[in-house]
Amino acid sequence: MSSSSKVELGQKDQLHPQQNRDRNTLNRLLQEGPTDLNLAELARLRIRYQGFPGSRDVQKDLDQLLEQWQLTEAQLFAKTRQIHATQKIYTVRSNKKEDWT
Repeated sequence: MSSSSKVELGQKDQLHPQQNRDRNTLNRLLQEGPTDLNLAELARLRIRYQGFPGSRDVQKDLDQLLEQWQLTEAQLFAKTRQIHATQKIYTVRSNKKEDWT
């Protein structure tokens, strides 16, 4: 079904609620190389937008990054599974403590 057919059926493309934040991450990834953190971020975004009915520009750029880094999605996921198994990629960045007084 073409995109014009979807619109005719009332199925408009949606904007993902995290698209603005993800766009900033994606712009950074497009400028940088495939570091461990960047591979993890690309995998995270691929999963987030997989099957999402919209945010086509984000999905296009995610595809472009895979091609630019010469990876298939399966290779990306295999690499990131290995990364997560051997190191802590994401850390809590806040030292805020809850004040219950």
